[in-house]
Amino acid sequence: MSTPKDVDSYIAGSASDARPILEELRRILTSTLPSVDENIRWGVPFYRYHGALGGYATYKNHVSFGCQSELRSDDRELLESQGYRTGKKTVQIAFDQPVPTSTIKRIVRAQAKLNDARSESGNARQSTKGEP
Repeated sequence: MSTPKDVDSYIAGSASDARPILEELRRILTSTLPSVDENIRWGVPFYRYHGALGGYATYKNHVSFGCQSELRSDDRELLESQGYRTGKKTVQIAFDQPVPTSTIKRIVRAQAKLNDARSESGNARQSTKGEP
């Protein structure tokens, strides 16, 4: 896939199995934080809210959702108990799995709250190498 110009293009150019997951993640992010900034960064959908929030990308057999900060251990344990693979900052959603909507919303809200606190304290990162 060539670098998409926007999120609509990214989703349209993704595998048909990935599209419902991508659309659901997009809906979760934009409905949870209506003022979130949506762009393409590093060739994938990326969201900012008072700093870096997170994004998602499609792979051969799954979609990966990632956020700027590490996932809480209780969220990771819950997701893993439901069959999702997780990393320090990521959740893998296989094409045959439903999107864990309530957990993703909780992760997004937690990251937004952390970004708000950093912004209010004047510690928000404006831009660093590798982060637009």
